Amino acid sequence: MRNAFLAATFFLLLGSASWAADNTSPAIGNVQGVYLVAPFPAVTVAAPTASIALKLHNYAAPPEEVALSVTGVPPGWKAEFLGNGQPVTAAMAGTGETLDLQLRLDIPTDSKSNSAELVLHADGHEAKVNLPLHVALGNDLPVSLSLKPELPALKGSPSAAFSYNLTLQNESGKDLLVSLGADAPQGFQVSYTKQYDSQEISSLPVKAGESVTVSLKPHLPDGVVAGTYQIDAKVSAAGVEASSPLTLQIVGQPKLALSTKDGRLSGEAEAGKATQIALVVTNTGTAVAQHITMSTYPPSNWKADFDPKTIDKIDPNGKANVTVTITPGEKAVAGDYMNTFTASTEGSSSNADYRVTVTTSTMWGIVGIIIIAAALLAVLGAVARFGRR
Repeated sequence: MRNAFLAATFFLLLGSASWAADNTSPAIGNVQGVYLVAPFPAVTVAAPTASIALKLHNYAAPPEEVALSVTGVPPGWKAEFLGNGQPVTAAMAGTGETLDLQLRLDIPTDSKSNSAELVLHADGHEAKVNLPLHVALGNDLPVSLSLKPELPALKGSPSAAFSYNLTLQNESGKDLLVSLGADAPQGFQVSYTKQYDSQEISSLPVKAGESVTVSLKPHLPDGVVAGTYQIDAKVSAAGVEASSPLTLQIVGQPKLALSTKDGRLSGEAEAGKATQIALVVTNTGTAVAQHITMSTYPPSNWKADFDPKTIDKIDPNGKANVTVTITPGEKAVAGDYMNTFTASTEGSSSNADYRVTVTTSTMWGIVGIIIIAAALLAVLGAVARFGRR
């Protein structure tokens, strides 16, 4: 009795437009059972092929296999159910699950029937569902696409990662394979991905009447100058195109490069004595570098002084000369030492590793020779003196 009551209630609900259009959950409480729903129970299609979306709901009922069939098919027409793009004659939705199905209609172009009153059946041991579906023949909607950006203008530095989210709408009456492209400034590269995905794509299928979100990512060429650039995102299918203008504003950014004046990154210095090294700071960026500071962390007991220590500014593609005076410790052991010089400004910095070979003073060498000679003379004198005895 309970199942009969639920079935009667379901047929009454199918008669109302509000229930037929609901593809999520019913408006009444405590509903249990298996239901077959057409979000649009009265449709207009065009020959020779049409596809109608369906949903099989299971509301709090045990999983049950239901046989799928259609009655009321006009002569010459062919109707079959599709699941995951394949013909199916039965379906089973788990408890609380919804299956997406399609009804495919193959209609002769010379069909004498201009409409059909179909009844879709989903029959199981417990479930007995009959869904009326009115189908009328008409003309195909023309292919139509739209492309709308979420944010049409972005701003940032050349090192920033830019991404435009675009809503692609298939406003046609049939599924389309849509190609993705763009017109970008010279040197720019453009790629597309699905939203929240990293795989690059050049086309994607979009079902009739549905929309998808794609991300367009521009890749800037090296050395791009500050300015405003326009990118035209374009999509096309079946000879129809849609586009959306996008604006990209690049703000300048300094980029420092530090090296020596002669390009060498090694030299010699004497323990306890000052040695000068000529450095060059270059701004290879697209904006003025301001308040550049020079710094280093020399080895223990060493001294390092920059002249100048601070550079007011360097224009794009400009240079500035800096002299660093290093003084190894007086007791520095002979050998190689690494000094790292750094030029820093807001948003950019550059390092240069300079190897210094330390030698000891020649005066200490002379003193050592004198001491050795004196010792030898003392030994020779002792031998001569005691040898005569």
